[in-house]
Amino acid sequence: MSRKPGPTLDEVRAWPATVDVPTAAEALGVSRSHLYALVKCGEAPVRVLPFGKSHRVVTASLVRLLEAA
Repeated sequence: MSRKPGPTLDEVRAWPATVDVPTAAEALGVSRSHLYALVKCGEAPVRVLPFGKSHRVVTASLVRLLEAA
C-alpha cells in the first residue's frame, strides 16, 4: 500500500493564513495525533493559535519550517 504524497511547498504557500492541525500534519509528514501531542505540550515546531476549543497553525510558520528543511 503506497502513501499519498504530502502537499508541495508551492501548494502550502497558497493555503490560507491558518490551517487546522491535521492539514499542517500532512504537510509536515507526521500523523495528526503526533502534532496534536506536540501542540498540547507546547513543543510544536510551528506557531499555533488557540481557536475556540481547537487550534490553528499559522501557515507562514509552516512555510518557514519547510523552507529550512
